[in-house]
Amino acid sequence: MPFLTDPVLLPGALARTPQPALPAGDGLLLRPWRAEDAPAVHAAFQDPLIHQWHLRSADSAEEVAGWIEGWRGEWQGEQQAQWAVVDADTDALLGRVALRQILLADGTAEIAYWTAAQARGRGVAVRSATALSRWAFEEIGFHRLELLHALANEASCRVAVKAGFAHEGTKRSACLHPDGWHDMHLHARVRGD
Repeated sequence: MPFLTDPVLLPGALARTPQPALPAGDGLLLRPWRAEDAPAVHAAFQDPLIHQWHLRSADSAEEVAGWIEGWRGEWQGEQQAQWAVVDADTDALLGRVALRQILLADGTAEIAYWTAAQARGRGVAVRSATALSRWAFEEIGFHRLELLHALANEASCRVAVKAGFAHEGTKRSACLHPDGWHDMHLHARVRGD
């Protein structure tokens, strides 16, 4: 039985070209991950706030090197795409931004991010999410981007709103963190917002 609508994006929408570096303004750059980023990611994951809101811990730079290898390979699979957020002049790691849960045929993905402790309060997550959203909508042709965060994570909620993601509702008891089940705020941007 044929579908009544065409896919929003076809396979290859991402993988047909190398993963790009994306300028995010004010000296911020989103670039593909490099093996040499492992020590900086490991250091970032020692922060208690990363532990509170993320589901992974990092025991060593060697472990993180395996993550980075996986992140670098995800581009070709077109189900996730990860960027290092760095200072454009010094290449110092400031955070991470990603498209997760990519469904090309539906034209949807989820934005995810974290910011290293020393970079917080400088708009890094907002500028990263905004730059990635702009690229996803304007260059690739995604239709909808979602952003989820724990209801108790008020800083992430502020990032979502400042990056133009409208609050759409609460997913009750939707994510298991080390301290138990959390309700999750659902935010979204639609192409043309």
